[in-house]
Amino acid sequence: MISPSDLVALGTTLKLASLSTAILVLVCLPFSWWLATTRWRFKYLVESIIALPLVLPPTVLGFYLLVLFSPNGYLGAFIKSLTGEGLAFSFTGLVVGSVIYSLPFVVQPLQNSFAAIGRRPLEVAASLGASPFDAFRSVVLPMAKPGILTATVLGFAHTVGEFGIVLMIGGNIPGETRVASIAIYEHVETLEYGNAHALSLLLLGLSMALLILVYANNRRVGVFHS
Repeated sequence: MISPSDLVALGTTLKLASLSTAILVLVCLPFSWWLATTRWRFKYLVESIIALPLVLPPTVLGFYLLVLFSPNGYLGAFIKSLTGEGLAFSFTGLVVGSVIYSLPFVVQPLQNSFAAIGRRPLEVAASLGASPFDAFRSVVLPMAKPGILTATVLGFAHTVGEFGIVLMIGGNIPGETRVASIAIYEHVETLEYGNAHALSLLLLGLSMALLILVYANNRRVGVFHS
């Protein structure tokens, strides 16, 4: 059975995943389009930086973000001077860290989807008098819906499953930075396997449902196009 404290942790997790995913999609849509269409010779350097969280241990990234977010770090000191609160061990810090850590899971599906579309639809729309923004909004985005859905689901699911980086940045503050993955780890440490099983099964079901949504949508689109 899921305890009230675990429900709070689950709520924090879903709030974190929803907010992080919304920010990621809004930021990554134009950025991924640029990556898919630019001919800049050093684009591979940007792609390498974006993909770094895929291979870097979460604790390493979390450690350097913690240093950056601390009151003595440049970003942490600047934010604290503006708001009076630091980023380290705060929900806002978790959002920033999650956005950085989940970046490749959103950028890469979007970039691949935009690359498959190419620039031709924009050129046709421009010949009909549409501005670049209007063409992107009314032509490219509808064509890229499967990729956008995949990117959204992967970004959300990856944020739900984060552990190392959120523990390093946010610690384990109930109602603030204690997320479901940390709650499971805490239950295992204290030999509360029943609670760990209940929360783990819930996250397993959620993750499976999200993956089914992605694969079912991809299959439907594939059948439609064939």
